[in-house]
Amino acid sequence: MKDNYQNPIPHLLKANDIEAMPEKIKVHPLNSQAVRHTQSLSDAVGMTHIGVHLVRVEPGKETTQFHFLHQEEEFIYIISGRGIAEIGEEEFEVAAGDFLEFTAPSLPHCMRNPFEEDLVYLMGGERSKFDVCDYPRLKKRLFRVNGDRSLVDWEDLQPF
Repeated sequence: MKDNYQNPIPHLLKANDIEAMPEKIKVHPLNSQAVRHTQSLSDAVGMTHIGVHLVRVEPGKETTQFHFLHQEEEFIYIISGRGIAEIGEEEFEVAAGDFLEFTAPSLPHCMRNPFEEDLVYLMGGERSKFDVCDYPRLKKRLFRVNGDRSLVDWEDLQPF
């Protein structure tokens, strides 16, 4: 596979082109069990305001650290496999054809794949210049401003 994928047709990704795209392995910096194999469809066609990614999560792995966003909305559409979606204080088994939405601010959420086959889904969301992400189990807050990220402990936050 090519390291620097170049989309041959502007505005269109054919199925063969997507299949040929290399996966990028993304390990969440706050959760070493959250390992996603990702193909960025939106990056391949030059989108900058919305991110759309084809994601594969292997058995025994998680999708992310339990979190919620304050500004950006996200969605997940399950293509194949099964997973356990944790949303707020509830857990749901999800499978092909299921759609999850996370309006802003959303309930905290994450998914895991305890099953024997890969979990594959389409994930999308806004790409604003500013957002705040809370990790309630870790009691941490991430600030993202123009691509720069700062992580702080909740106990270090002070009113201003």
